[in-house]
Amino acid sequence: MTLTQQDAPLMEAIQEHLFNRVVRFDVPGHKGGRGNRELEEFLGKRCVQIDVNSMKNLDNLCHPVSVLRDAQALAAEAFGAAEAFFIINGATGASQAMIMSACKAGDKLIMPRNVHRSAINALVVNGAIPAYVDPDENKQLGIPLGMSVEAVEQAITNNPDAKAVLVNNPTYYGVCPDIRRIAELAHAHGMLLLADEAHGTHFYFGENLPCSAMKAGADMASVSIHKTGGSLTQSAMLLCAESINADYVRQVINLTQTTSASYLLMCSLDIARRNLALNGREMFYKTVQYVDYAREEINRIGGYYVYGDELCNGNSFYAFDRTKLSIHTRDTGLAGIEVYDLLRDEYGIQIEFGDIGNILAIVTAGDRALEIERLISALSEIKRLYGGDPTGMLTSEYIAPDVVLPPQLAFYAEKKSVSLEKSIGSICSEFVMCYPPGIPILAPGERITADIVDYIRYAKEKGCSLTGPQDMEIRNLNVVTA
Repeated sequence: MTLTQQDAPLMEAIQEHLFNRVVRFDVPGHKGGRGNRELEEFLGKRCVQIDVNSMKNLDNLCHPVSVLRDAQALAAEAFGAAEAFFIINGATGASQAMIMSACKAGDKLIMPRNVHRSAINALVVNGAIPAYVDPDENKQLGIPLGMSVEAVEQAITNNPDAKAVLVNNPTYYGVCPDIRRIAELAHAHGMLLLADEAHGTHFYFGENLPCSAMKAGADMASVSIHKTGGSLTQSAMLLCAESINADYVRQVINLTQTTSASYLLMCSLDIARRNLALNGREMFYKTVQYVDYAREEINRIGGYYVYGDELCNGNSFYAFDRTKLSIHTRDTGLAGIEVYDLLRDEYGIQIEFGDIGNILAIVTAGDRALEIERLISALSEIKRLYGGDPTGMLTSEYIAPDVVLPPQLAFYAEKKSVSLEKSIGSICSEFVMCYPPGIPILAPGERITADIVDYIRYAKEKGCSLTGPQDMEIRNLNVVTA
């Protein structure tokens, strides 16, 4: 039987399995909830019944040959890829599998420095070496943009032996580079083009949105379906073009992905794919309408700046993701993280993140007009009650790194713990980042400078959630000693 995008083969197989009332003498031990009634009451009976183990009629994610194979094939078709892999460790797992498929120990990877920590983590694990490209920066907003085509071309000239180029499409703030031209450059020099599309699921289904990686000619893309595509948290896909040996990629995925894949997560990917294929255009049209309205109303308040495609420069800011409600807050006299905290604590509104100068609210078709109005009103009140003079506020989100050692070498080197003050001039052996968004302030192998230490102190003072180091209070850093 030929399957279409109206089918959901994995979901349908689960439904049939439950209908057959199979006796459970396998894991999980809660036995469909009967062994843990509190879990059943909290999550719901249907949820724990669906939490099953791999078996012949439900296929196996490590080696899919039936319903999971079919579900992944439908996903590949929907996203315009040759192959699609279900990932149950988020876009983190997809990005790491993508990088480790393209690069081996000692291979070079050209990449922007404003990547998610998962990309640099992959280098720590497999020993590939980054050739960082400093992204352009919007000085007004203090945010990093994408890589310019010229900067990528220079990096390729400087590193002709690199195996691949990695791009963010889009960044956390909604900024997209000229991914088509970067793909052409990479391929002209025998390199793969890899895309971190953790925040770009909707590019594949919406109209008048930036170009998706697969359409641009990328070889692989990691896509976080749960962020804007409607699947459960922690579910993602790795998309591959015809140029990629998918059987090898599956082997790489299986190095780190669990052998006990969650059918809740995988079913959510199957259902989300069907919904996106059938309804995605309408979903994201509605999303853009919401965001356009909110952008206009928030900009009328004054102080805030909800930016959009008026900032596009045809290169490092080639396109803007119009579903992103990215708001610059510094002219109100408030850091983004301060607005973030006030929205949650005083107004009961949870947004995606706040950093030192910006906030991001994720809007989807699942939102309601009433909630958009509530956000607008809260921002107006916050400015009136808490706004002040922005003089003296830190202005930049990005500090160009001084890379001394490869991440793997630095992470596993002999090290010692020193205070922030005494760490200046040393080589860091761990990560420091605000999470979200998870872009490292410091990564293993980078020299610690006074500017970086000042940034860390400022971020702590403003209430950013800093993660990464062994010292969870971020009073000390581990530095390389040999």
